[in-house]
Amino acid sequence: MSCVIEVPVIAVDGPSGSGKGTLAARLAVALQWHLLDSGALYRVVAWSALADATALDDGPALAALATRLQTRFEVGAKDAVVVQVNGRDVSRQIRDETVSIAASRVAVLPLVRAALLQTQRAFARPPGLVADGRDMGTVVFPDAPLKIFLDASAEERARRRYKQLKDKDLGVSLRALLESIRERDERDRSRAVSPLKPADDAVVIDSSALSIDAVFEQVWQLACNRGLTSANS
Repeated sequence: MSCVIEVPVIAVDGPSGSGKGTLAARLAVALQWHLLDSGALYRVVAWSALADATALDDGPALAALATRLQTRFEVGAKDAVVVQVNGRDVSRQIRDETVSIAASRVAVLPLVRAALLQTQRAFARPPGLVADGRDMGTVVFPDAPLKIFLDASAEERARRRYKQLKDKDLGVSLRALLESIRERDERDRSRAVSPLKPADDAVVIDSSALSIDAVFEQVWQLACNRGLTSANS
């Protein structure tokens, strides 16, 4: 079912590690638009469920929990997304590995996805929204005037994640990261509800050999061509 939106939306979808989070943050800042990190919403639900000892397979309870959480996103230093839940900064807590695993379980539940659908659409407020996720262009904002599907090889995404973790002095195996990314890709692309795939009218960009600056410039030009940057250029 089509969802007619009243404000412009740029939908940025793609697998984990493709650079879509950084791209979305930069676009939101450059355009002075609102930002939605939809993946973080599922992490927030998982984090809250773990804190409340809510079973991760209890769809009705998790859906009810999802509707009670008030989440905001802001862009901080170095394109980092700051996540606030009910006024509390939980950016670090929701990136914990335990929360990541729980979020992957929560995100496949149809009741949770349905509960968060209207929450996500409510982020579309003037002057515009940059929405980062896996089904922004296919399900949440199917009428978005610009849809980007940012991809990269599993090997490149594993290398990027490896460097991030090494820079934080965290011991990690590149082989294990690659295996984890491939497994997550398979789950995301084969799930029955909102599988990871480009929208039919999405612009697909392979960032494997591109810097984030090059990706941004390419998407910014697309936004200019569609009249989305006129008020900010």
